[in-house]
Amino acid sequence: MSCFDHDQSRRAFLKRGAALGLAGVATPFVTSLAAIGEAAAATSTDYKALVCIFLYGGNDYANTLPPYDTTGYNQYQAARSVLAIDRAALAATALTPSTALPNGRQYALAPTMASLLPLFNAGKLAVALNVGTLVQPTTKAQYTANSVRLPPKLFSHNDQQSYFQASNPEGATTGWGGRIGDLFQSGNSSSTLTCINTSGNAVYLTGSSAVQYAVGTGGPIALINNSTTLYSSATAMSTLKSMITGSSTNILANEHAKVTKRALDTYTQLSGALAGAPAANFPLFPTGNSLADQLKMVARMISVSAELGAKRQVFFVSLGGFDMHDFLLRDHPTLIGRVADAMKAFYDTTAALGVADKVTTFTASDFGRTLQANDDGSDHGWGSHHFVMGGAVNGQKFYGTAPAIGNGTPDDVGQGRLLPTISVDQYAATLASWFGVSSGQMSTVLPNINNYNPSTWNLGFV
Repeated sequence: MSCFDHDQSRRAFLKRGAALGLAGVATPFVTSLAAIGEAAAATSTDYKALVCIFLYGGNDYANTLPPYDTTGYNQYQAARSVLAIDRAALAATALTPSTALPNGRQYALAPTMASLLPLFNAGKLAVALNVGTLVQPTTKAQYTANSVRLPPKLFSHNDQQSYFQASNPEGATTGWGGRIGDLFQSGNSSSTLTCINTSGNAVYLTGSSAVQYAVGTGGPIALINNSTTLYSSATAMSTLKSMITGSSTNILANEHAKVTKRALDTYTQLSGALAGAPAANFPLFPTGNSLADQLKMVARMISVSAELGAKRQVFFVSLGGFDMHDFLLRDHPTLIGRVADAMKAFYDTTAALGVADKVTTFTASDFGRTLQANDDGSDHGWGSHHFVMGGAVNGQKFYGTAPAIGNGTPDDVGQGRLLPTISVDQYAATLASWFGVSSGQMSTVLPNINNYNPSTWNLGFV
């Protein structure tokens, strides 16, 4: 059975969600007691999903979340020169947190991210300030003296992508999403549908035993022709399947057959379930947005999670193009706007499905970028700001410490590269704790977490 009793009820409820989504999330997603009842019936009692949105290339933190207070903005403008967003353009997207930042600090969303403002104001979106890859707590003096362990090959795309996803540089064999999957896959009817990737292979989703299952934006990827016949022959198709899935005395051939059979069985199971949740039933997502297409697929899978017997799922979606050494002012607003629009549509859809509090979505990236302009772009950096979204999120708040703005500050290791004050391990541990990972299991998921005081493992944003 899917999250909905039948297609008609799903379609009707999503249509209501679509209409309400246009009005912003500050308004409740239900208009009647009947709608409330339907939403409650649609919600799985023991389901959680963690959704990673990875921004490949290193997202520019300073133009994603620019300073808005007068002093901070002036420092930002002085350091960014030609790259600074005009302050007047930020007035409509200035963030008003429920708890003010110290010293009058303020931030605004990039103007093209305005679609996320209602989520922040409704407490469904939080900001984690200055997150980055670390091995252990690190001060600027320790960094300068090279007296603590640092992530290998800082500022390298491949290595820092891997370190963010796996706590190890390029060549890592498992990631923390996959290691979470290791702990929970036995609770799912099909362990294969625990770690799901809509954008190709990523070490983040690989576990010691959990494997990542790839789906396309249109659904699961067929291993062989979907037809029941081969060259117009049902016997030929049946024979081919028997050949590629049959047992063998050869160890490697036998393992290959097991993997092939698992892929064919999962394809049949998932495609059958998704047939009851056609893409047309998810009208909130914008077109011409590849990230939105991926998140729509995630939403469709979540909508049939009960039918699939899934209790815990970890998803990975991504968007590339953030390595903007040039044309940042031209290209970054469009790209980050796509991220915001896709996230808003995804949240509104989970709310319409009645599972918003069961799904937590977060952003990640190789690293931040330099505050200082590099002609009309920015260079590779380190710490960055990230968003956490969902019905269980303690939103309308900033978590962490707002970094000093400028070059040569206590938070700067060169050209406005932020020295992270929240490690990826702490960021991930907070998410993992919500998902159900115990404190005793945390070091299995995050091998560096014991370098931090346990009191700082959970940052409280979810």
